[in-house]
Amino acid sequence: MKNNLFYLVLVLVISSCSSPEPRKPIIRKTSSFMSESVERNKVLKNVEEEIFRQKMENDSINNYISSEHGFWYYYKEKDTLNNKLATTGDEVIFSYEVKKLNDSIVYSKEELGDKNYLVDKEELITGLQEGIKLMKEGEVVVFLFPSYKAYGYTGNERIGSNEPLIYTVQLKKIINKN
Repeated sequence: MKNNLFYLVLVLVISSCSSPEPRKPIIRKTSSFMSESVERNKVLKNVEEEIFRQKMENDSINNYISSEHGFWYYYKEKDTLNNKLATTGDEVIFSYEVKKLNDSIVYSKEELGDKNYLVDKEELITGLQEGIKLMKEGEVVVFLFPSYKAYGYTGNERIGSNEPLIYTVQLKKIINKN
């Protein structure tokens, strides 16, 4: 009887342990919001590029350079002797001014003062992060940043949503921390 009970329990245990069934994924339809947002941003990017293109064409004095990061710039003061650029981890001291496309000043150099920045280690708008790494000590560069390289969709108290900006930056000092 003990053997029969043992076999009965064994059969029950084996038969109750069936393989687990995986859960079926929930199918969700993606909203059209993302695709509409992508299309809206492409149109905005093209509009801003056209505005900058016209601004650069109308400026016969300066030689604009197109960066691989999606903005344009020219040198007001260029250092041809020094070849030291700021790299990740270096501390830089710089001053800058921010203007709208109509050349009205949003933030002046005097208002902002000198800024200390650890390259790629601190928060800064992406255009300025990338632009500072193109500069040598003592140079003054004017950057044309599309809105997505500046304050983007959010803007701030003085800068509107999706507003392209002009930055004039003077790199005063590079302190090598590496």
